[in-house]
Amino acid sequence: MGNMQPADQFPSASDKAAALALIPVSRETEARLDRYIGLLVEWQAKTNLVAPSTLPHLWTRHVADSLQLLDLASSAKIWVDLGSGGGFPGVVLACALADTPDVNVHLVERNAKKAAFLREAVRVTSAAATVHLAGIGDIVDRIGSRVDCVTARALAPLHQLVGFAEPFVNSGAKALFLKGQDVEAELTEATKYWNIEPRLHSSRTGGHGWIVELDRIERRNPSAITHGDRA
Repeated sequence: MGNMQPADQFPSASDKAAALALIPVSRETEARLDRYIGLLVEWQAKTNLVAPSTLPHLWTRHVADSLQLLDLASSAKIWVDLGSGGGFPGVVLACALADTPDVNVHLVERNAKKAAFLREAVRVTSAAATVHLAGIGDIVDRIGSRVDCVTARALAPLHQLVGFAEPFVNSGAKALFLKGQDVEAELTEATKYWNIEPRLHSSRTGGHGWIVELDRIERRNPSAITHGDRA
């Protein structure tokens, strides 16, 4: 009983209902997401996977926020989620796409404890995903196959994310980055280093969130760009 968390730290039924009203999913996907969220709450007691303050609102703050990417890349089958951490958006996408033929969501995480959590999440949900315990700089060659969409959430400033995504986007992928209210300042900084034509989508979950969509990335000054593996 010593590991039990206060009741207000668990995701609420009303929060789940609000999230699924925003972005409805199939009964099968809902069941997978229930197993995933249950596992996350269990692991959160010993491994910091999400900000503790967001636990009561896991479904709206994290699950729905992740699910909204599906409409922006509806035909994507091979996904790469950079710095997957607690599994947002990667595991959520993999749960939603588990019944779609030929889907694979590559979950890239360099922290061994978080990668262990991701492997367990994939196992208990039967999500369509592969976990890579690796740094971002090592992943391009490892994945090898054509990638349709690359994602990241709460990982790094936008100018670094653009650098991480460049090899995928220049091979035909779309990039979708979940960002907060400082997105304009991050875009201003990113355009110092990159020629990009971003499309901004307001988050359907509110809270001043944004999705940055990119399908073209060009270096402004190759000598000024460092591809340090900081994720």
